[in-house]
Amino acid sequence: MFRTHILIRSEVKEDRCVDLPETSTLRTTHSTPKTLVGCSRIRSNIVEALSTPMPPPPTAKVKPPSRIKPLQTMRGHTKGVTGVVHLPDGRRIITCSADGSLRLWNLESGVQIGDDWRDDESGDGGDGKHAVWIIALSPNGKTIASGGINGKVRLWDVETEKLVARWIGHTEGTESLCWSVDGKRVVSGSYDGTIRVWDVESGDTVLGPIKTEHRNVFAVIYSPDTTKIATGGRNETALKIWDAKTGNLLSTIKLDSRVWCLAWTSDQKKIIVASEGGSIRIFDTATWQQIAILEGHTDAVNSLSLFQNDRLLASGSDDFSARLWNLDTNLPVGPPMQHQTTVCSAAISADGKQLVTGCGDKNAYVWDIHTTLKDAGLEDLLSTHNVNTSPSASSQH
Repeated sequence: MFRTHILIRSEVKEDRCVDLPETSTLRTTHSTPKTLVGCSRIRSNIVEALSTPMPPPPTAKVKPPSRIKPLQTMRGHTKGVTGVVHLPDGRRIITCSADGSLRLWNLESGVQIGDDWRDDESGDGGDGKHAVWIIALSPNGKTIASGGINGKVRLWDVETEKLVARWIGHTEGTESLCWSVDGKRVVSGSYDGTIRVWDVESGDTVLGPIKTEHRNVFAVIYSPDTTKIATGGRNETALKIWDAKTGNLLSTIKLDSRVWCLAWTSDQKKIIVASEGGSIRIFDTATWQQIAILEGHTDAVNSLSLFQNDRLLASGSDDFSARLWNLDTNLPVGPPMQHQTTVCSAAISADGKQLVTGCGDKNAYVWDIHTTLKDAGLEDLLSTHNVNTSPSASSQH
């Protein structure tokens, strides 16, 4: 089952999905089949409505329009779409937004199903004070965990579309979420610099709060066997690995830029790290040495989605594009999927044939990536023969 998390940044050009003034004080998945992802999105206690397309980053070259056009556009959110997950039936998705809502959509028609999902306790002020930054789907596909600006972690029943739990503990916004493989635990990362492990049945914090020494935790993710937790964030530019049972720090891998998103392959041999500069780096988990770098994005990467066979990766960026990557060669596949503003989230479908992106322009888009792979002669990247039965993990920023 997929896991997805979203990471966000604060300060000028630290926001992936929100443009904040320099004086602002900030705090702050989809999962693909059998993939764990961990990233976070921009959080601030003055979250802007992500309604005005931002100009291209000054350091980025403006690319010509992509030949690829979206199959479908989901319109309805009143602020930026910060997260998206595919449901197991392959016909529906759920999105979350800085407008404070979750919404269920028909993937083929692009039509919203039913009413917005909102927490009545949080109100509906439309001022960004109840922004939802991240959603993550449980392994059995029955429950959504959400996090946002007020730090609470909420659980939603997918069938009834109702809120079933609120977990209180973080003192600032919740940036990233990841379910354990057995669905009994959820790990959360916060703008308060800590991570917490929650027991799903009781709602209690069973590990933590762990002070990570990241000023803000932007990405948190379980290893596929749930024995380790990886974190990345602001201040300390490092990838950190923790014992998921004791909370002890196991490894610190120093980097030259902040970590925004993480993905862990299902065989547990590689971890993929996306950063603020646009680079996507791959590390060998046996040695923690970098073994590859994916080059193409020109600005921060907000989201990673890893297909279940560990051979296809999707990414979404502040450079207004989403990209596909062949992890056999570590090269891009096809042209980038161009958007009018920042891409906050990206999620590959369970069959690998479609990608859904959530953007700062308040819309979600469906892309036919099967045709892109077919045109490139790379349909084999969707093969699931000999796929490891352990889930992989991915995160978003």
